[in-house]
Amino acid sequence: MSSEKVHTLTVDAAKAGQRVDLFVGEALGLSRAKLKRLFEEGAVKVDGRPAKKGLLVTAGQRITVAWEEETREAVPDAGFPLVVLYEDAAVVAVDKPAGRPSHPLRPGETGTVANALVARYPECAQASEDTREGGLAHRLDIETSGVLLAARTREAWHALRSAFGGRGVDKRYLALVTGPLAEEGEIEVPLRHHPRHPDRVEPALPGAEGAREAHSLFRVLGRAGEYSLVEVRILTGVLHQVRAHLAGVGAPLVGDTLYGGREEPGLSRFFLHARSLEFTHPVTGKAVHVESPVPPELTAVLQRLGLPLPSPTRPSP
Repeated sequence: MSSEKVHTLTVDAAKAGQRVDLFVGEALGLSRAKLKRLFEEGAVKVDGRPAKKGLLVTAGQRITVAWEEETREAVPDAGFPLVVLYEDAAVVAVDKPAGRPSHPLRPGETGTVANALVARYPECAQASEDTREGGLAHRLDIETSGVLLAARTREAWHALRSAFGGRGVDKRYLALVTGPLAEEGEIEVPLRHHPRHPDRVEPALPGAEGAREAHSLFRVLGRAGEYSLVEVRILTGVLHQVRAHLAGVGAPLVGDTLYGGREEPGLSRFFLHARSLEFTHPVTGKAVHVESPVPPELTAVLQRLGLPLPSPTRPSP
């Protein structure tokens, strides 16, 4: 089913400086093809005037989008090989493989983690405010593997979202990089969407238009020549934060060509794995630690370089 609907969006300060097509796409979950058609048809207007997709939005601008809206619910997909790492009546943590999106962006899209979640846990569809997210409390890049956390009730979803937004979740990643890197360090550099390349972010000065606070801690677990295996703990949750922060200090992820990383023979993804999450359970109030094993394609790279596989670890108090 579909119906004509006009969406009205207001740009808040955190989104200022984004390209209008990226802003609209994120807000409404539209594909690039759909966005292209809307702009060509003049269906996107900024302050009442038809907008070009490269326009940079400013805080307070009013954007209207007229389009044929279809259902955005995640379609149950029982064919997805969902690996559950932890579950109870309120939450479920799954092991996301690389190459799978976290949730659908287009009506009827399948093959995402959210599709698999609502097939196995139908209540997840109603847990999140946006039903296409299937209860997910956060997301990972398509090429990033590891722990994804979802809620099975609306109350749990609100609690988890608040925890993620308020630095209440311990999030640790495993990354393989090349380039000079200290044994450990702290990166506190704001990030913003690149005005000419909407698929990436760039460093920004504090307080700059569109800049979002981004704070990462890292420590090297092992070295082999130019390669360093690094654990990264992110205190914030900005798009591409680990990738952009490490690239910004001269140590891009192996395989992450978007941010200057070198290609690795036999590896068709970048080396980034969400190895663990620790959070306060929204019902019991107890700490829950969930860890994801390093997937085989990344283990093979470490073995080839002679780097030991990291032991499972719990965050320090």
